[in-house]
Amino acid sequence: MTGAEKGFLLLTSRLGNPDRRVLTVAQLRILAGRVQNAEHAPEDRELTEQDLVAMGYGREMAGVILSLLEEDDLLIHYCRRGAKIGCLPLTRASRGYPRDLVSRLGEETPGCLWCKGDISLLGQPAVALVGSRDIGENNAAFAREVGKQAARQGYVLVSGNARGADQTAQRACLHAGGRVICVVADGLADKPERENVLYLSEDEFDSPFSPQRAISRNRVIHAMGQMTFVAQCGYKTGGTWDGTAKNLRHNWSGVYCFADGSPAVALLTEMGAQTVEIKDLMDFSALGREVSLFDR
Repeated sequence: MTGAEKGFLLLTSRLGNPDRRVLTVAQLRILAGRVQNAEHAPEDRELTEQDLVAMGYGREMAGVILSLLEEDDLLIHYCRRGAKIGCLPLTRASRGYPRDLVSRLGEETPGCLWCKGDISLLGQPAVALVGSRDIGENNAAFAREVGKQAARQGYVLVSGNARGADQTAQRACLHAGGRVICVVADGLADKPERENVLYLSEDEFDSPFSPQRAISRNRVIHAMGQMTFVAQCGYKTGGTWDGTAKNLRHNWSGVYCFADGSPAVALLTEMGAQTVEIKDLMDFSALGREVSLFDR
């Protein structure tokens, strides 16, 4: 593990301690920029309080940063725990970190993704699928077709592993011989190692489920897909609405909603989404040039 990778983990991960006060994504980006622009940036030595003060930090914040960077033993123990269950960290400083996340999310890019499974799926052409947990019959058929067509057309399917739309699409994709990335909102310990499946967890591998984590990971799902399909969505409520509305505001990926006639889809269309029918899924590239495999 490089010094930069260690730094990302020490500064952004709670390392199994829920009370550990870590830097936010924005704070980390500010620190990285200040280090890069420092007149006498440390290269072969660790940061000191004097370095941080010279970069414009107060002594209290400098102390917070240094105390985080000093917990090497905690980091080693945490990484060993992860390795025992097949989990490894991929930081923004790591080779193989999805560059699409950095370019699309900017300051909102996760400092670290913990991985369990087939890490070779990262960087492959992908489409995302989001949708409600309680899903209607026609909407479920749409989710299944997205999963099946992702497999047939050579795309990795990115989804959230929740019941309903997510798992419906994932099962269909794997049944058709495809590959799936699951960006989860809970821990990785109980996730089975399966062929053609990669589980990702933001910042830690052992954090329990929380509504906040479920909302937060949606930006990763939307930004990893070259296009995002919405199987079903609540009207101005729920994680699917929140993630899709943010995607449309920030243009992380093209949004294609199942034309189910719902008020939610009508409003998302006004915001810039396109509506599609199941019959339109036979050729993803026809929906938007940005998903062409030849553009990768």
